[in-house]
Amino acid sequence: MQYFVVMIDYGRRGREAVVDPEITRREVISRVASGEYQNVSFIHEIADGSVEDVTEIILAEAALPQVPPEDVDLQAIHLDHVRDLRKHERT
Repeated sequence: MQYFVVMIDYGRRGREAVVDPEITRREVISRVASGEYQNVSFIHEIADGSVEDVTEIILAEAALPQVPPEDVDLQAIHLDHVRDLRKHERT
């Protein structure tokens, strides 16, 4: 049997361990990427009586892709910002 334990830290309100034997690795990654699991303290994978800390691996897989700087249109961003500023001008 294999399952994951996701420990979420709520700060002063305490911690919560999410343990669901039916959740898959892909689902854990999906929930971290979507923001459903925030402030993750650790993620442990329990399989055949052994425990493995997979926190860094799961967080790396769930990270948003990096957009290369050359793909960003700075002129369009600037023009959008100028247009937004004009919306708030007093007439």
